[in-house]
Amino acid sequence: MTNTPNPEAPSTPRLPRRNITGVLLLDKPFGLSSNAALQRARNLFGALKAGHTGTLDPHATGLLPLCFGEATKFSGWLLDAPKGYEAQIRLGYTSTTADGEGEITALHPYAGSPAELEKILHSFLGHQTQQPPMHSALKLNGKPLYSYARAGLEVERVARAIEVMSLNLLQWQDELLTIEAKVSKGTYIRVLVEDMGRALGCGGYLSALRRTQTGPFSLHSAVTLEQLQHMSLAQREACLLPADAMLPDVPRLDLNAEQSEHIRHGRDISWPITAPHESGARYRVYSHEQFFLGVCEITDQQKLHAARLMAEEYLEPTLVKPVTFVS
Repeated sequence: MTNTPNPEAPSTPRLPRRNITGVLLLDKPFGLSSNAALQRARNLFGALKAGHTGTLDPHATGLLPLCFGEATKFSGWLLDAPKGYEAQIRLGYTSTTADGEGEITALHPYAGSPAELEKILHSFLGHQTQQPPMHSALKLNGKPLYSYARAGLEVERVARAIEVMSLNLLQWQDELLTIEAKVSKGTYIRVLVEDMGRALGCGGYLSALRRTQTGPFSLHSAVTLEQLQHMSLAQREACLLPADAMLPDVPRLDLNAEQSEHIRHGRDISWPITAPHESGARYRVYSHEQFFLGVCEITDQQKLHAARLMAEEYLEPTLVKPVTFVS
C-alpha cells in the first residue's frame, strides 16, 4: 500500500450550479480532505446540493460515497453503515498521534511467531469500547479535538461502543504489517492499531489506510477525480447511482395508484399489508409506476407515514446500475 501526494487538479471549467440527484462512489486521493474532495466532485457535476457520507482523514484514501441533490436525504444510512479498511501498521514504533503524522519513537521489533500474531489480532474481534483520539475531528464544545491537542491540552472523552466484525492478516514483511478490517460506525482504526501494537508488546502505529467498503458499496466500483476530470459531462452522469442504491437492506414496499398519491402528498395510509408490523419499521417505498418515492415508517396506529420523500420533480423509475455490492 503506497501513498502519493494528490497532484494539483487540472483546470476544469466550473459548471453552473444545477439540480442533479445521484450517488457517486469516489476513490478519494491521498492528501485531500473529504470536504475538499467533495467540492471538487461537486464542481465537476455542477451540483447545487452535495454531501459526503463519512469523513476520511486527508492521509487516508479510498471509498468516499458522495450524495448529490435528493440523495442527500438518505445519506444517514451510509453514515451508520459498517466500513471496511485495508490498514498498514508499522511495528516496533509508537506515535503521538497513532499515525505517521506524530512524533515517532522507536521501541523494538516484534519477536513473536505468525501464529501468535494472528491470535492477538483475532482477540480484538467483537463488541468493545474505544476512546476517541485527541487528534480527531470529533467536536467538544463546538471545537474539534485536534484543536485542543494542538494547544497542548488533553480533554476527557467519552468512550463509545464499537464492533470489530472481521480482522484478517494480509501481509507481514519485516516491520510492516497489512491487515483488512470491517468495523462499525465510529471506530477509529488508528486507535485499534495502537491497541494492537500494545498487545503485541512492540508498539505500532498506522502508516497507511485505505477504505475499501461502505455499507453495500465496494471500492471496486469507485472512480477517481482524475478519471472524472477527463470525462464528458454525460460520462460523469453515467457514473451516478440512484438514491435508492444506498438502501438495499431496507425492505421494499410497492404501492398501488391510490396509495402512491396519498404518500406523495404526505398523507398517512392504512398499513397496506394484512399482517401488522412493529411500530417504527421502515420501508423504501415505490409507486405503481415503479418510481422510488422515499422512505416510510409504520406508526403506532399501524399507518404508513412518509419519513423522507423524494421531491416530485425527481421521481423516475428506479434504475439498476452497475455496482458491486458486498456482504
